[in-house]
Amino acid sequence: MSRHLPLHRGVSGLRNLSNSNDFWDSEVKDKTEKEDLDRNRASDQSYLSLSVGSPRSRHKLTVLFLKLSLVVIVILALTGSFWWTLSISTLSRGHIFHGYRRLQEQLVLDLWDIGELSLGASRMKEIDFCPEESENHIPCFNISENLALGYSDSSEYDRQCGQGSRQSCLVLPPVNYKIPLRWPTGRDVIWVANVKITGQEVFTSGSLTKRMMMLEEEQISFRSASLMFDGVEDYSHQIAEMIGLRNESNFIQAGVRTILDIGCGYGSFGAHLFSKQLLTMCIANYESSGSQVQLTLERGLPAMIGSFNAKQLPYPSLSFDMLHCARCGIDWDEKDGIFLIEVDRVLKPGGYFVWTSPLTNVQSFLRNKEKQKRWNFVRDFAENLCWELMSQQEETVLWKKTSKKNCYNSRKPGSGPPICSKGQDVESPYYRPLQNCIGGTHSRRWLPIEERPTWPSRSNLNKNELALYGLHSEELNEDTANSRTAVRNYWSLLSPLIFSDHPKRPGDEDPSPPHNMLRNVLDMNARYGGLNAALLEGGKSVWVMNVVPTSGPNYLPLILDRGYVGVLHDWCEAFPTYPRTYDMVHADGLLSLETSQHRRCTMLDLFTEIDRLLRPEGWILIRDAAPLVESARALTTRLKWDARIIEIESNSDERLLICQKPFFKKQAM
Repeated sequence: MSRHLPLHRGVSGLRNLSNSNDFWDSEVKDKTEKEDLDRNRASDQSYLSLSVGSPRSRHKLTVLFLKLSLVVIVILALTGSFWWTLSISTLSRGHIFHGYRRLQEQLVLDLWDIGELSLGASRMKEIDFCPEESENHIPCFNISENLALGYSDSSEYDRQCGQGSRQSCLVLPPVNYKIPLRWPTGRDVIWVANVKITGQEVFTSGSLTKRMMMLEEEQISFRSASLMFDGVEDYSHQIAEMIGLRNESNFIQAGVRTILDIGCGYGSFGAHLFSKQLLTMCIANYESSGSQVQLTLERGLPAMIGSFNAKQLPYPSLSFDMLHCARCGIDWDEKDGIFLIEVDRVLKPGGYFVWTSPLTNVQSFLRNKEKQKRWNFVRDFAENLCWELMSQQEETVLWKKTSKKNCYNSRKPGSGPPICSKGQDVESPYYRPLQNCIGGTHSRRWLPIEERPTWPSRSNLNKNELALYGLHSEELNEDTANSRTAVRNYWSLLSPLIFSDHPKRPGDEDPSPPHNMLRNVLDMNARYGGLNAALLEGGKSVWVMNVVPTSGPNYLPLILDRGYVGVLHDWCEAFPTYPRTYDMVHADGLLSLETSQHRRCTMLDLFTEIDRLLRPEGWILIRDAAPLVESARALTTRLKWDARIIEIESNSDERLLICQKPFFKKQAM
């Protein structure tokens, strides 16, 4: 009721004002009649009265003078404003725009606070826990619902994000969930209760890398000392030899650093190559049980849900040095080869495509003509994509993408897909339908992998290389320096002591957490990949999923060209991964970026999604403008997070919110 009082008083005031006007009109009428009677009597004295300066005439002159003065002031103000606008410097405009943006952000924040408060105390209570069936749920991936909506032909596995796909509860871990073992032990041993998989799925999985695990009571083991691991090592060695290298340790010298592993099994291929400084990103379809992505992430290896069914992958063109498919379940000869066109799009010039399948075994052709027909289609289509067939051994085939654009123009007319026009050739598509044309040829980033600096030199781009992304070296250097400082401070704060009455501060003599305290890190607003670079430079045993929000500037091509992994994402939608995926979530400037847009989601929606992604006892680091951080701090109580605000620098208007997600254990029924 109190919110409506000002409006009620305003209405009453208007009513009172109307009655006083009636009285005022009667007085004016009486005065007018009296003046008419007196005017005839004293008309000869009127001029004298005016000249003497009666109180009424003086009042009229004063009002007239004030009106003229006001007009002059307004004219002078408008004139001055006009000339000031013409003469304002570019720097001043920047300060004014910055101030306007700050006011705009504060306005959005205030309106959000008012909206939250207006809903009453019931909205400020803690968020409820989700039902048990949601413990492995991923919004935007609902196969049964997609089938009911008419999706078919494998498109039911695609990501479908609608208005009802948000989750408004907190996901509890499984009953017997345990904190994952630290890296590198956690790479080879995971707790079986932490993932959704049955013993039958462990023993009957058909993929080469899926079979390389053993079920041992409460654990799933991927022991490197096992005979199974020798198969991965031999397989990697075989691929290196097919390229013409001595072994897989020479991949770096051949220009290979980042690999997209399609249908990766449970990540054993990438786990082995990680020791060779190669970074392998696993992508696979959504699976309700026995998920390749979930188990790979649980091992501390890069992975996300992604499919070739109907949409382009959320990566820029020319992103990866190698694509790998070992019995990945994709029929490359289907849909007129459109899946191979997508492989070509994300593959860098001079990059490699490795395919291991029974279909490629020459011996099987003698017994099955249908297999021979399918293989011939893939082989001929790859040739029309300007891929060179470098080697074929047993079930494994290796192609090399052309480094020369003129190869496409030298093809026979009508052979193979056409080159995309500039309008079709979108460098960074976001789940756009698959295109039936060759992409990436219009990119300024067309540079063969063998001509790029090898890792780790490629992470430090020079002035000419940065110009391809519209950046100056000073900008990258500043971002790098800030990230180094931030990582030093963050690491000294990652301790439960931060929530005690005497928290540890940056620079204190207390020992910092071990280098392997964290493994999976999500950077929600990665910018140029500075956090990733600083963590690696600091010797931390982490990998970083660099996310570039669709609402901000897109430097994802730069991040991938530096030798990191990342993805485009709209943070008003669920991230394509399973619950309890990351050890740390970092968001620098994300709240400012999101509040500056007309977003269709709230800060609470964003934080609920962060909670879903985060492992129990995981960390959240939010760095942003002080008012936004204060509002974020108020929300943490609803999410049951431990939280504290840290002042970064005495002269800074930014604050750091550091939070830890508690480990809530579900009771067995």
